[in-house]
Amino acid sequence: MRREIKKKIQAVSVFLFVLYLLLLIYFLFFAENFGRVMEGRQYSYNLCLFREIRRFWTWREELGFAAVFTNLAGNVLCFLPFGAILPVFSQRTRNLWTIALLSFEFSLAVECIQLVTMTGSFDVDDLVLNTLGGVLGFGLFCVCDRWRKLQYG
Repeated sequence: MRREIKKKIQAVSVFLFVLYLLLLIYFLFFAENFGRVMEGRQYSYNLCLFREIRRFWTWREELGFAAVFTNLAGNVLCFLPFGAILPVFSQRTRNLWTIALLSFEFSLAVECIQLVTMTGSFDVDDLVLNTLGGVLGFGLFCVCDRWRKLQYG
């Protein structure tokens, strides 16, 4: 691929990554319709692995599809772009373990900020789901990169 095209792709990917981060920050910390901002909210946290995932799955009929999907699939889908876009503009992140670690670290930072600012709850299950999303995003990057190499050499 020509160098100028690579530079354009990297510039677009940086722009998309910054846009993704801004949207993620908005939805995680400022969007009231996602239950993030509540007056008089208490600190809330879950340190038991798979407790909230199990709870959402057990009570899925009572909670409804939207609540279960938003919590479980939403956490995975929110981090897909993280794992898919980051390797496009950073060669050093083109490794499964690097993306997994960065996804986990970024998710941990988000969870800690949510706990301290009381705009959400610290949940170890979210760490697992977000990291899974980043890894699946990296898988998407690998599939697209492989396809590109097969098509264009």
